[in-house]
Amino acid sequence: MVNVLTIVSYNFLPPKMGGQKGIALFYQFLAPQVTLTCVTTKSNDAVGVKEYEVLNVLSDSKFRYANPYYFFKLKTIIRQKKITHLIIEHPYYGWLGILLKWFCKVKLVVHSHNIEALRFKSMGKWWWGMLWHYEKLTHRKAALSFFIHDDDRDFGIKKFKLDPGKCFTITYGFELTNAPTAEERKSSRHFICNKYGINAAEKLLLFNGTLDYKPNQDALDNILEKINPLLQAKEGFDYKIIICGNKLPAAYANLNDYTAKNIIYAGFVDDITVFFKGADIFINPVTDGGGIKTKLVEALGYDCTVISTKSGAIGIPAAITGNKMKVIADTDWEEFANQVILADTVAGIPPAFFDHFYWPFL
Repeated sequence: MVNVLTIVSYNFLPPKMGGQKGIALFYQFLAPQVTLTCVTTKSNDAVGVKEYEVLNVLSDSKFRYANPYYFFKLKTIIRQKKITHLIIEHPYYGWLGILLKWFCKVKLVVHSHNIEALRFKSMGKWWWGMLWHYEKLTHRKAALSFFIHDDDRDFGIKKFKLDPGKCFTITYGFELTNAPTAEERKSSRHFICNKYGINAAEKLLLFNGTLDYKPNQDALDNILEKINPLLQAKEGFDYKIIICGNKLPAAYANLNDYTAKNIIYAGFVDDITVFFKGADIFINPVTDGGGIKTKLVEALGYDCTVISTKSGAIGIPAAITGNKMKVIADTDWEEFANQVILADTVAGIPPAFFDHFYWPFL
């Protein structure tokens, strides 16, 4: 019997954003294979979670990552539930996972969503090197390491000196086995055009993300300052850019004033899938942050054409996207804008995409 205890040290239930969905869906599809218990923060709302038990043990305080009390609390849970495997999300609770591995004789598994040290390096954080060594130690003490894409797995093997036989790629997944129908996409497009007063002949461009996250802020700046002016200068190209996302910083309070410049700020939307289905093109001018961009997986899965920077397309194999994704060199905004205009919005996403990203196949 495999009894798994997992530690999720932040809010992910109910899942609303890509990273939260990645964890929630990972456990949703893992739970039928094992007996699963999830320890998480008190702010998580597990109503609706039927596949596994959720224990709101962890505080929401920023000091929770250094609280030794949790060792004793989790040690008790491990003994009561006869836990055999412990999964930690990210390396941050590495110290706790290592102690529980030693004292409770459980197998430690690290579920990595990025090489976290490199993500913070790309964001200019001076302390990324210390995190690098801590992350390396955590993975080296684990029985198994799950990486979000093959490049991260290769990095772990080469740079962290991990055993290849203990490293596996479990990418962010997609819930459906095929793209939405033409009728579904038409209906979603009609909804968006009606809601925002958009002419049906205009191309619908979409960007979404948590807007207080620096890589997404930088991408928003690239849209406002680089890409949109280039598109405005192209005669005969009629379009609207729809920006979806919450936590908009005060510095962007004037975003609603960009309506005359073909930009619509929709804010947080209850169902982002409607926008993925209804948009013609998803633009992803992300140049930092690392890791797979979950929004690209969702956009492609809903048959939306994607124009992305190279950094933004990490973890998405070009061979499985057909003509649905064009990858542009970082900061080449002239070519980015050209590809938006030339984008093939008719071709469908190949079945190979679902073979690679459908959750039960992972």
